[in-house]
Amino acid sequence: MNTVIDTAACAEEMRTAAREAALARIEQYGEQWYCGFAWVTVYPQHKGNTRAGKAERRVLEAMGLRKDWTGKAYELWNPSGLGTQCMSTKEAGAGAAAAVLKRYGFTASANSRAD
Repeated sequence: MNTVIDTAACAEEMRTAAREAALARIEQYGEQWYCGFAWVTVYPQHKGNTRAGKAERRVLEAMGLRKDWTGKAYELWNPSGLGTQCMSTKEAGAGAAAAVLKRYGFTASANSRAD
């Protein structure tokens, strides 16, 4: 992972892609009844006690990601920022956000669960 990236640009691109994908999903299918949550998970490539690991974690935190419950990965819930409860809409946004993070070299995945 390249820790010398423009974190603000990456975060903005990630959130914009997520929002556009979620809005496109709503436009195509409407608000579906299935409620749930979606988020992006990023697994750091370096150990947290190394210089590279600390730099990597600073980058993730600067982009708005926070440690998950395991303390080993970082998450961003509802990256599209839409106030919908529709799980498929949130999944579209999380998938787009994960794709942007992958282009920047992160190990990212989109996840979801029903409410």
